[in-house]
Amino acid sequence: MGLATARAFAVAGAKVILADLNEEAAVNEARALVAEGFDAMAIRCDVANELQVKTMVEHAVAAYGRLDFAFNNAGIQSPVAEVADASGEEFDAVNAVNMRGVWSCMKYELLQMRKQETGGAIVNCSSLGGLVGIGGRSAYHAGKHGVLGMTKSAALEYAARGIRINAVCPGIINTPMVSTMLETQPEAMAELMKLQPIGRLGEASEVADAVLWLCSPGSSFVIGQSLAIDGGYTVG
Repeated sequence: MGLATARAFAVAGAKVILADLNEEAAVNEARALVAEGFDAMAIRCDVANELQVKTMVEHAVAAYGRLDFAFNNAGIQSPVAEVADASGEEFDAVNAVNMRGVWSCMKYELLQMRKQETGGAIVNCSSLGGLVGIGGRSAYHAGKHGVLGMTKSAALEYAARGIRINAVCPGIINTPMVSTMLETQPEAMAELMKLQPIGRLGEASEVADAVLWLCSPGSSFVIGQSLAIDGGYTVG
């Protein structure tokens, strides 16, 4: 979803920085965008490490002079386990990325954006797991609910300063993480797919289009919202 969003922004004319824990993958994808005529760079960043997040934002500003938009998308899945059987280590590991990582990214993005006369826009990636509960996934859902809380609070803090903050809540999207879940948890995923009224997986480009809109003038009156992109999963 992050890569699809970077591509969507590049096509729209933005200069983009791809940040990922996998530096080689980020560099290769940035080079591919450059080869197509877009302006793109890559940086390695572990969002669970606050210093690396700070460096990521500084790198972006050093390269391009300002920061207008950010999509905080990094996330990992937690092992399926009942609350009583889950470990504190697993809870901390998943939320170091999914919740603390989003907080760190917003912190340093906002430090930069509030210096700028024209503000900016931030979109945080939550999940349908931020809107509902599913058994066996309490650690993951805790973090994704937390992302929505942080999004709403920060949106109120910065709306009057020209910085809009919103969230997207993707459903079951055709990504490498979901592919792994379909292979390793076929029965559980089959049950989830029954709740997908549209009858198919979502595509990363469909999430990217929503993020692009949330950063565009077309959504200028949209503040602190959680946009479900889930094929109707959370409607029922």
